[in-house]
Amino acid sequence: MQALGYKEPTPIQAQALPHALAGHDVLGSAQTGSGKTLAFVLPLLQTLILSRRQRPAEQHGKGRTTEHPVRALVLVPTRELATQVEKAVRELTKFSQARCVLIIGGASFHEQLQALRKGADIVVATPGRLLDHYGRRQVRLDTVEVAVLDEADRMLDMGFMPDIRRIMHALPKNRTTHMFSATIPPEVARVVNEFMREPVRIAIDADNAPASGITQALYPVNSGEKFELLHFILQKTKIKSAVIFVRTRSRAEQVARYLEVRGVHVAALHSDKTQAQRDKAMDGFREQKHQILVATDIAARGLDVRHISHVINFDVPLHAEDYVHRVGRTGRVFSEGDAITLMGMEEERFVAAIERLIGTPIPRLAFPEFPYKVAPLLKAYKQPVTQRFKFRRRIARSSSHRFRR
Repeated sequence: MQALGYKEPTPIQAQALPHALAGHDVLGSAQTGSGKTLAFVLPLLQTLILSRRQRPAEQHGKGRTTEHPVRALVLVPTRELATQVEKAVRELTKFSQARCVLIIGGASFHEQLQALRKGADIVVATPGRLLDHYGRRQVRLDTVEVAVLDEADRMLDMGFMPDIRRIMHALPKNRTTHMFSATIPPEVARVVNEFMREPVRIAIDADNAPASGITQALYPVNSGEKFELLHFILQKTKIKSAVIFVRTRSRAEQVARYLEVRGVHVAALHSDKTQAQRDKAMDGFREQKHQILVATDIAARGLDVRHISHVINFDVPLHAEDYVHRVGRTGRVFSEGDAITLMGMEEERFVAAIERLIGTPIPRLAFPEFPYKVAPLLKAYKQPVTQRFKFRRRIARSSSHRFRR
């Protein structure tokens, strides 16, 4: 901790660490960027270090190809988050003998197997690839002492629930289980009741509120002018580095190409990229070789890059909760950041849902010097545009029906 420069715990760390170190199950929720990773990695390592002094030599099951059993398991929803957690574990185990193995899809299966054979005290994994190894009897789960579900609500959203149940049932019942998430919806609560033993519940701040250091702004614009307005914002705004969120993989490529042609250093991140391409994009962005990262919601959870000054929603997210996670990529660990959203007329209903969720309206702004083809409306519609269009179509249909009769 001293070597990494940590001095004071964040609120979620200060409240979770004493209970986790005492051996209690912990259910923690806090805003993104509040330090949840350290809150479960530290007690996990302390448990392994202390129990290593007391444990006798392990006996391995017949037919298993691993030389050492897994003692701690961290499950995460995405490869990027898994890589990030593994890096944090590696940094914190620098002065210990604990080994950590990263098990994710898109990476070499053979290299992962070789790493497991060398011994894996800690496995950080995505559910699908972990089950691939488990099904081939290449990893033992019946010796896990501590299990962690990170970003549990996201794993449920992504359809990992059957895989998580299978993995959790393979673990010993006398394990310690920690679950950390930005939100605790009813689905997560059911998982808690099924797999945790009287967990200590810790909630820091409102689940649905963006961090207090984030300045939010909404720019209404005709959808056909979004590209021009985005480039204008990048030129006129002092942006150290930014993540531009889009809705689809093809849209990510389209925005990235548009900016590249105009001389912007940009990388794209989405699920159609190979793992090597995704790692290259993230490494280049972290090292500030690229000023801009264009990404789908694959980067909305867990992406921890401290120098992000702006988040730009090129497309308004379809789900209000995703807005909170997207804008949480800036303002990390209680610093300041800006969240800019470009809103087409047809996206008004999604913005209304976001404002209901966060409990406050987002200021609507415009750039006087931008040559708008359609003047932006700087106040909320009284009713969503799509509903008004439907109402007008009903009137038109009824009128034409009366005329024909």
